Amino acid sequence: MALLHSRLSIIDLDERANQPFAADGCVLSFNGEIFNFVELRRELEALGHKFATQSDTEVIIKAYRHFGDGFVDRMEGMWAFALVDERKQVLILSRDRFGEKPLYYAEWGGVLYFASEAKALAALANRIPSPDHEQVRRYLVNGYKALYKSPRTYFTDIHEFPAASYAIISTPQMATPIRYWRLEYAPQAISRSDALAEVRERLMRAVEIRMRADVPIAFCLSGGVDSTALALIANKQFGRDISTFSIIDQDQRYDESENLEVTVSELGCSHEFIETSTDHFLDGMRDLVAYHDAPVATISYYVHAFLSEAISKAGFKVAISGTGADELFTGYYDHYGYWLASQSARPDFDDLIMDWRESLGAFVQNPLLQDPRAFAKNPGQRGHIYLNSEHFSALLRDPFEEVFAETRYSGDLLRNRMLNEIHHEAIPVLLREDDLNSMRWSVENRSPFLDRSLSEFLFTVPNEHLIDRGYTKSLLRDAVADLTQTDVIWDKRKRGFNASIDSVLDRNDPDTIECLLAPGPIFDIVDRNAMEGLLTKDMTDNSYSKFLFSFVSSKMFLESDLFKFSQPHGDLAPEAQTS
Repeated sequence: MALLHSRLSIIDLDERANQPFAADGCVLSFNGEIFNFVELRRELEALGHKFATQSDTEVIIKAYRHFGDGFVDRMEGMWAFALVDERKQVLILSRDRFGEKPLYYAEWGGVLYFASEAKALAALANRIPSPDHEQVRRYLVNGYKALYKSPRTYFTDIHEFPAASYAIISTPQMATPIRYWRLEYAPQAISRSDALAEVRERLMRAVEIRMRADVPIAFCLSGGVDSTALALIANKQFGRDISTFSIIDQDQRYDESENLEVTVSELGCSHEFIETSTDHFLDGMRDLVAYHDAPVATISYYVHAFLSEAISKAGFKVAISGTGADELFTGYYDHYGYWLASQSARPDFDDLIMDWRESLGAFVQNPLLQDPRAFAKNPGQRGHIYLNSEHFSALLRDPFEEVFAETRYSGDLLRNRMLNEIHHEAIPVLLREDDLNSMRWSVENRSPFLDRSLSEFLFTVPNEHLIDRGYTKSLLRDAVADLTQTDVIWDKRKRGFNASIDSVLDRNDPDTIECLLAPGPIFDIVDRNAMEGLLTKDMTDNSYSKFLFSFVSSKMFLESDLFKFSQPHGDLAPEAQTS
């Protein structure tokens, strides 16, 4: 057994907290943060445990020693860890509930390899991994929401350890992971006012414990309610002087500069705007794809990488973002349609339709979602999710077709959709991109909305309370309403953290076009002539813009050095033992 670790010091910066960390007959290599480590430490001290550091790392070992295998259920945080119990001669691998921190493994030549990144597995094994062309085709045709429908990666021989699970390993083979948590819908009879009070209390606590750090913290700020709410809580509720960072896109569909300026003025905080640009796009994509060991999921995360870079260069090592709010509070266009279907028996249903027309209904562009009664008429309709997939399939050398399917977690239409997004379609991808973009610049990303207590409570709230007066995410908006004097949190338009392909890719530059059409393994999958035609197509239709970005991202992935890697055989160099 060999454990390697590269530390980004956030809690207890002293070398005494470095890893791999040994105590009580255990050795731990741990990535992430245990946000409730203060409370856990107090509990363990009361039970007689002594601590040599102020770190959350040591708390993990002490909790394991006292509570046994199920100790992970007591932790609130984000983690991927490898804990060796030298007394029992076992290795325990685990990931946090939502999968905020990555963990991959491979079994090659009778050896079990595990790491935070695919490139680390390849380096340790001195092996070139095999790209999964089927997964690339899936991504190109059906988009990122199709990627986690089954437990696959972009490699045929590398696997992702499941979230909310742990495995107890005693041989050089991966043991069957044991799931210790799953979010489920269990509605309770509760008034809206009581639900709001409970949401507010749990949200405040989620933000409070995620601001624990011995280094400065930055806030990612869009013009929407999610990140604005978090910044308001930190500044107005807890009195923190905060620094915020935002991306500005010149495309009017995504430009949120007006809301941003209002929020920054109210908070009185230091702020940095980062503008999208076509400069060095291809070089930037090569660098980012190489770090991701995969195609970058969406154009949003190409742009997001500049945000992480700016945060790092400004001296911050922790960033707080609004990931998860849409999936937990109902933030998407189709959520409103599912919600309307669930309320269709109400006597005021016509009034609810009018509320929709004056809010998201005024902005929705997806043709299948422009009918507010779409899901009341046909609850099983999901054609809007893999929109235009037949057109994208026609751009491949061999057609790819995979009918949309979802897992049944609940008999409730809206909540089953939300749980599929949380477990498969959205959250796993968003968290992967968040983590890689931030860690690329040695910044730790924290997501307060992905809090166990908050999420579990939200899935006990009856659907009728989720949307109110035409506002999606109404419980979130109302929870922070008393912290602001502006109208930013009441903006009904949903832009999302996004950018257009023409904001980053210059399709009028001959050198860029030549590079994109240059021979390479991508054209074993994509028809080159069809791609040449697409490059001149009007990109007003957002789905075609997405496909073009996916093509660029996939091309860079299949051409990356990961598939050319080699190193001399032999023992690890001495410096690698501490790297």
